[in-house]
Amino acid sequence: MTTVIVGAGVIGTTLAYELQRRGRDVVMIERDAPGKGASFGNMASIAVTEFMPASRPSIWKQIPGWMLDPEGPVRVRPSYMPKLLPWFLRFIAASRPSVLRELEAQGAALCARVYDDLLPLLRDTSLESELTDVGCLSLYADEAEFKADREHIDILERFGFPHEVIGPQAIKMLEPEISDRIGMAVVFPQNRSVRDPYRLVVKLAERFSALGGQTVTGDVTGFERSEGMRAAILRDGRRIEANEIVICAGAHSARLADMLDEPIPLETERGYHTQIMSPGIAIKHSIIWPARAFMVTPTAGGIRVGGTVEMAGLDAPPDYRRSKVTVRRAKEALPNLTCENFTEWMGHRPALPDTIPVMSASRKTKGLFYATGHGHLGLTYAATNARLMADLMTGAKPPIDMRPYRINRF
Repeated sequence: MTTVIVGAGVIGTTLAYELQRRGRDVVMIERDAPGKGASFGNMASIAVTEFMPASRPSIWKQIPGWMLDPEGPVRVRPSYMPKLLPWFLRFIAASRPSVLRELEAQGAALCARVYDDLLPLLRDTSLESELTDVGCLSLYADEAEFKADREHIDILERFGFPHEVIGPQAIKMLEPEISDRIGMAVVFPQNRSVRDPYRLVVKLAERFSALGGQTVTGDVTGFERSEGMRAAILRDGRRIEANEIVICAGAHSARLADMLDEPIPLETERGYHTQIMSPGIAIKHSIIWPARAFMVTPTAGGIRVGGTVEMAGLDAPPDYRRSKVTVRRAKEALPNLTCENFTEWMGHRPALPDTIPVMSASRKTKGLFYATGHGHLGLTYAATNARLMADLMTGAKPPIDMRPYRINRF
């Protein structure tokens, strides 16, 4: 049985490894090298506490104001607004209270088993050292900021995710570089980080190859079907035969799904980071400041600063003013941070309007599967996605109900 996986980010590479380990003959197709897309520049966080739907009214009611602010946490390029409107209407529809409760439970079900799947994967591949053993600090200048984020904390309490509220003295003991203006923090011990997310994908791809898996460089531009999947067709004319095909192409999956007559309301949330190799400080924890919409993670040999969302499609050029805003805000929390010897990056997160990924067999074509739309949680969900999809594809019973993640739920 030959399985073709289209996409070699952390989702596709992890699934390719798992299927190859289970006896499939797997070919992974990637237009670039493994890990060079969104997986290259994510914030390196295993963010098990960040499963809440973005469509919560407390979020979307602020979007008009954010859009008027050129430095706001959400930016929509005016020229892209007409194309975004159908996606945005689905986003608003996902804000109904009954729908939100279902989406919260579906996200929590995935996050609750992240380490059940991730730790065995890292052990099996001898990559345990890629995961740190410290968590994340969520910062608040005062009680008002904490109350504004209380909805997030309440959801975590409802689903039993551990956290601890601490004051200034405890904050300083954990991270002396944090500004004195920070009055409170919440410790999320399970939100551990990866020492270098790109390196993790590269090493997983190496483990996949060592098991006999094949990686092909090419751009998929079509498919052959005849009572099931037959082949993936590359731009240069090559034909990669397959009994099964899995679409794992992140934000590019929508284009492929359209070719397969199974459209997905998938958009790209363009994310930016600044990788600072000479930051002038050292921190152990990743840090988020919800009111200032940024995150800082020690990773890839330096400190990475990121945050905010830009909706502008796959083709618009980057606007690196977004990166500079988050660095300026990071300096408010870390006053001794210096931005020297740095690079700026922009990548495409695959965003579905209900924030829940598609992990599903096709409803139209035998041998076709989808694993996409993981949003900000691709690294977080990668091992769990691999376990669930491999169970689904090999006839094993997945440990959770997969119906909420079906492709035809929209």
